[in-house]
Amino acid sequence: MIHYDAIVIGAGAAGLMCALTAGKKGKKVLLLERSKKPGAKILISGGGRCNFTNQDVVPTAYICRNPHFPKSALSRYTPWDIMDFLRRYGLTWHEKTLGQLFCDQRAGKVLEALLTECETAGVTFETNIDIQDVSYEKGVYMVTAASQKWQAKNIVVASGGISIPKMGATDFGYKLARQFGLKVVEPLPALVPFTFDEKLMDRLRPLAGVAADSIVSCGAVNFRENLLFTHRGLSGPAILQISSYWQAGHEITVNLLPSIADSFEWLKAERTTRPKTSLKAILSSVLAERLADYIATSWPGNMADLSNKALENISNSLSSWTLVPTGTEGFKKAEVTKGGVNTDALSSKTMEVKSQPGLYFIGECVDVTGWLGGYNFQWAWASGHAAGEAI
Repeated sequence: MIHYDAIVIGAGAAGLMCALTAGKKGKKVLLLERSKKPGAKILISGGGRCNFTNQDVVPTAYICRNPHFPKSALSRYTPWDIMDFLRRYGLTWHEKTLGQLFCDQRAGKVLEALLTECETAGVTFETNIDIQDVSYEKGVYMVTAASQKWQAKNIVVASGGISIPKMGATDFGYKLARQFGLKVVEPLPALVPFTFDEKLMDRLRPLAGVAADSIVSCGAVNFRENLLFTHRGLSGPAILQISSYWQAGHEITVNLLPSIADSFEWLKAERTTRPKTSLKAILSSVLAERLADYIATSWPGNMADLSNKALENISNSLSSWTLVPTGTEGFKKAEVTKGGVNTDALSSKTMEVKSQPGLYFIGECVDVTGWLGGYNFQWAWASGHAAGEAI
């Protein structure tokens, strides 16, 4: 039986970063992956372009029961560090929007750089491994999978959340955490589309495929990005962002005219300057034609025919459209999992379990969830690097 300094469970972004970091320090590292190949989620990220970080990363862009927890790791491995790493492999990138950085050479090259670095650092890979047991005795961990057994002083759990189960996501990390007495914050789908009752959906389905610049709010939180009407409900970046803050039964508010400070006053001004113009024509100047037609259907005639009360109602439907989702499309469509291993049990500097020497949890299986747009990748790099340095 081979003894390792560390066994990293999960060859995603966090696991790969942890393994190569520890390996470069001269540690003997074994990386175990349940799938046939490492880095599956890296390959599909950003539509295959890999939105590998965001240049505007701040701790407030993360949801955690202890909002201070992500600060240490994020401050010690920054977006500039992952950029420097990729630059050494000849990779380049571009900013798409809102600080989001995408690899010009596509996601496969990002994964290739990580795997090459692991190989250079002497990391041993074992794929298609279904771990059956992890035990601890006298300062040594034993990992068992079928007829294979491995020993190590350190175990790093980078098994991810339970979103996108078709890619092999499981609750392994949560089960292992509970085995060692740790609490797990309820895992919930995040960065996920909303669903609505059939009555509303019957009205909205004609808009499927229409996108609109919008501000979507839930409580005191709001995001301005595109909203997308679908056959099942609402999606698009603005919706995905706010879904991480939404709770069942709560309402969301949509402003379809984010560039217009006061839509009521704007409509009154349009009525004065263009009284013979239809509402549809007015709205088509600021909204997609199908959406403008959908809204204007309830108010036929020209602008001169619309009373102040009518304009107020139109304004509210445009700037303060209030909706109560019936739910989300769940883990099968969620980009990430919110919740996970309670950070109260972990060192924010090393990601090690305070009560269990040599046991670490990193990446998505921890109760740290970032915004859409590279933030979750940055948490994977940062938490993986923190654990790798500590081993």
